[in-house]
Amino acid sequence: MPALKPGAKAPDFSLTAMHGKKFSLHEGLTRGPVVLAFFKVSCPICQYAFPLYERLYQAYKNQGVTLLGVSQNERADTESFCRKFGVTFPILLEDTSTFPVSNAYGLASVPTLFWISPEGTIEIASVGWDRKDYEKAGRQMAGAAKVPASVLIPPGESVADFRAG
Repeated sequence: MPALKPGAKAPDFSLTAMHGKKFSLHEGLTRGPVVLAFFKVSCPICQYAFPLYERLYQAYKNQGVTLLGVSQNERADTESFCRKFGVTFPILLEDTSTFPVSNAYGLASVPTLFWISPEGTIEIASVGWDRKDYEKAGRQMAGAAKVPASVLIPPGESVADFRAG
């Protein structure tokens, strides 16, 4: 489990996105909830989860929730990962020498997903792939967007309930 659990205050941070734009959590929360998905390109569970996170982005992008990846790798490796796994949502680049944001959030493994309310409170903290947490995030994204929930995993599609990170 992550050191930060639901109910904890999310640490503020500022990181640069892959294509140069700065993002600060404080500023992002003024526009609505923020979902952070931490990953490492060599992680097989990240490779499994991120195409599914892309479905969240495609269903609810620009509708009151900001979904961001936080890469624990260098830019070139991160760009390759995104191309290979079809990730188009914004990706922030962690400082790979000290991992200040990952450490502030208490990460022990990836992928780790955090849903952060506009008040800065962590509402979902999910380590590895957890289908229940993914579906909960989808419902919350639909609620924030004020739209009906999308079918993110069609009936009959083989998607694991849980995979440890």
